[in-house]
Amino acid sequence: MALPPILLIDDNQSRIQQFEIIFQFMGYEVKTIGSENYADYLHEINRVSSIFIGEGIRRQFIVINEIVGMARIPVIFLAESNDEIAVEQVHEKLFHVLSSPLQHAKLSPLLTKIAINRTPVTSTNFVTEPQKLILESPENTETLSLVATRLKGNSASMVHIRKMIAQVAESEATVLILGESGTGKEVVANALHDASLRSGKPFVPINCGAIPAELLESELFGHEKGAFTGALNARQGRFEMAEGGTLFLDEIGDMPLSMQVKLLRVLQERTFERVGGNKTLHCDVRVIAATHRHLEEEIRHNRFREDLFYRLNVFPIEMPPLKHRTDDIPVLIEDLITRMVQGNRGFVKLTPNALATLMHYEWPGNVRELANLIERLAIIYPKSQVDVDDLPEKFKQHRVDNINIDDLFLEDEVSEYEIKVRPLIVENLSGTTTSEMHDLMRHHEYVPEILTQLPEEGIDLKEYLNTMELDLIRQALDECNGVVAHAAKRLNMRRTTLVEKLRKFDLQR
Repeated sequence: MALPPILLIDDNQSRIQQFEIIFQFMGYEVKTIGSENYADYLHEINRVSSIFIGEGIRRQFIVINEIVGMARIPVIFLAESNDEIAVEQVHEKLFHVLSSPLQHAKLSPLLTKIAINRTPVTSTNFVTEPQKLILESPENTETLSLVATRLKGNSASMVHIRKMIAQVAESEATVLILGESGTGKEVVANALHDASLRSGKPFVPINCGAIPAELLESELFGHEKGAFTGALNARQGRFEMAEGGTLFLDEIGDMPLSMQVKLLRVLQERTFERVGGNKTLHCDVRVIAATHRHLEEEIRHNRFREDLFYRLNVFPIEMPPLKHRTDDIPVLIEDLITRMVQGNRGFVKLTPNALATLMHYEWPGNVRELANLIERLAIIYPKSQVDVDDLPEKFKQHRVDNINIDDLFLEDEVSEYEIKVRPLIVENLSGTTTSEMHDLMRHHEYVPEILTQLPEEGIDLKEYLNTMELDLIRQALDECNGVVAHAAKRLNMRRTTLVEKLRKFDLQR
């Protein structure tokens, strides 16, 4: 998640060094100044994403009071001691108080929160009173921040999924997660649990497709001593283990029909019996299910119960395959490498050409395949830089050479592209459907004529503007030889926004 530079005002050289190492590794640019000369930087203060102020610097409260009264950006206090009085004196004016030592687990959600809520400002956009960031949805900010630490990606689909999770997390609704294998369905389930009111209770997963049918009932509901051969002791099932928390039923589409009946009863009545027992047990468990199968098709072939499907499908969340959100690949790779470093499993660096090549691959194994590749590269090329020629053979057929890093990341401040035109119309456009316009534009057969007078019969303005937008996008791509990042610059829009519009209009990149 890219941000403008982070400013550190500190006099403690040891803390400065630790701060710079951690943040630079996470991919953030850091500017460091001392407390004596911070005033020299005030004219640029609104060009940074956040300001960290170290405890113990000379005149620290004067510095904090001056900055939070001037900058419309978050100010974070680095607390080294347990001096609660000192923190209490300033915390109302701060975005956050961060205790030492600095840890990735603390920093990652904090930086995500800053990125989500950062409001672009100009160098002259000051406020007269101290204020924190104004959030679009204050009630969901912490939930979105927590979810974002697990679900990486800035594509429109991932932003939408994070919002859906924030909406349903604190309810008791059953959630059905759909998507291909390896898309991160269990990650979504974990994020749902972490953001729910049950987060302090167990999260218990079970793969319904990996356990033999004859053992699945015992795994779910437990068994009594002597219930079957080998049952030497009574044993809790997953429903009992998850009491008060969340039970994640992965690959629910592979559950045998006989077990589907028993699961349906539990979902309806919230009661069950252990195998070999006659005591009815009550359960307080939230169920989240996931499958890579198309359950409607399974129902048509009598392999899945329709009543169970409707019981599970209260709030469906569909995970997109990685090939439909390739813009998230750089963010995912960064997160994977960060986790490897944290686990002392080494690291690897990718050149822009290698990264661009991976973004052109289809990824049939989705995020799981990407994670396996990065781990493999870290083993073969430990702490080294990987170029296209170092990638496995199947990736080389998608090779991209001579890519500029700007083609992968376009970080201008335009949040959304809008065509700004006068009420322009064309006489012969009326009656043309959107689908027909798309076909015309794809084949370069139609360029709308710009007129300045509305015809008597009127015009469908929405369809006309869509046509104008398509034509301008096509022209930009043609002029830039199909390089999306360059075309986005020509249109003064984000690259990710242009990619979404290409998908919307079904245009080939």
